[in-house]
Amino acid sequence: MEYITLPSPRIPVAAAAQVIVAGGGPAGVCAAIAAARNGAKTILLEKSGCLGGTWTSGSMGWIIDADGDGKGKLLKEIMQKLKARNALHIAGDGAPAFNIEAMKTLLEELCQEAGVQIRLYTQLSDVVKDDSNRISAIITDSKSGKEAWQGELFIDCTGDGDLGALAGNPFEIGHPEDQRTQPMTLLALLTGLETEKIRPCLAGEDTWSASADRFSTLLTHDGYRPSYRGLALFPLGNGIFMLMANHQYERSGINADDLTSATIAARQEIAHQIEILRTRGPEWENVQLISTGAQIGVREARRLLGRYKVTLDDVVNGRCHPDPACRVRFIIDIHALSPDKDNKVEKSPEAAEFYEIPLRALMAQAIPNLLMAGRCISGDFYAHASYRVTGNATATGEAAGTLAAIAARTEKLPQQVPYKAFAEAMK
Repeated sequence: MEYITLPSPRIPVAAAAQVIVAGGGPAGVCAAIAAARNGAKTILLEKSGCLGGTWTSGSMGWIIDADGDGKGKLLKEIMQKLKARNALHIAGDGAPAFNIEAMKTLLEELCQEAGVQIRLYTQLSDVVKDDSNRISAIITDSKSGKEAWQGELFIDCTGDGDLGALAGNPFEIGHPEDQRTQPMTLLALLTGLETEKIRPCLAGEDTWSASADRFSTLLTHDGYRPSYRGLALFPLGNGIFMLMANHQYERSGINADDLTSATIAARQEIAHQIEILRTRGPEWENVQLISTGAQIGVREARRLLGRYKVTLDDVVNGRCHPDPACRVRFIIDIHALSPDKDNKVEKSPEAAEFYEIPLRALMAQAIPNLLMAGRCISGDFYAHASYRVTGNATATGEAAGTLAAIAARTEKLPQQVPYKAFAEAMK
């Protein structure tokens, strides 16, 4: 590979805060709100044009693993406010589905009400560390050029562990034997369908496998077979449906070429699927593609190593901890790692009824003032396949933001904050 060398620029400081959150998805939004509500001056940086990440830019209109205690307060508040705006729909299996545009507006309002400084269209590109290996500033690129953002505590909510990797925190990727990661999926929004007429193909109306098999058979046509055979059609309410019907195998979520080729291939496949559906009878002939996600859904990339690593043993044995940050109830959900099987999901061990993620798994192993939340927290391949969903991202985000605010207020590092102080703040 050839390289060029640029002169070192003088980078202006855009702003300084006690807590800086990188990534405005479900984890990042909740981290920022929690930090600000607990008294910390907070900045939230997001690369796209809206908050919400996979919920909004990714068109993921369902909240998975949202029920039960141990999820903090913010997710419940978000769902209650969406319901009050007639923007929350409960699907057949009880999963919360929502209006994506309403979610965008609500998340912005909650951040602004809490006093969070939001910056959109801003891409993380580098970090500055001091002599004690703490992050002192992060560098971003945007239409405003290169800028520095100084802070005391930083939270990586990028999903892919971008901030932790730039800071030099160790990480793991993929399956322990061959580093393969779960496939990506581009989601799409559809209309022109009537729920009652297509109910046998809807997720949540039957066992997932049964409805997926019916839908897969419907889409198999003239030598074409869907790249994902566990595909699903999710009702979001008001005549809108979310389509999850493709797998992009053996692509890396931290490689721009892979992201590009995966997105193009997935969008072409979705267009072909819509053409097939229109030939499948009167109940499908009016189906319309509203949009595909502005970003492809990446199930896994880096898992940043922390002061504790959540493991398969924790998940199957329902391990609890003296410092719980989140309680998880989701299955071990590993989508097929290669296209040479049945293109559904891998056979996985059975998870316990619930297990806990300790606060230590949110503390970076090598960077004293770095926390992480969402799917890039510290865990192994199998545990990650369970806690990676958005219901848990919001909970770990709220926990990380709360802990960061306490650390900033008391002039301590996160690992020095007594757990009792954290637990009291979470109440």
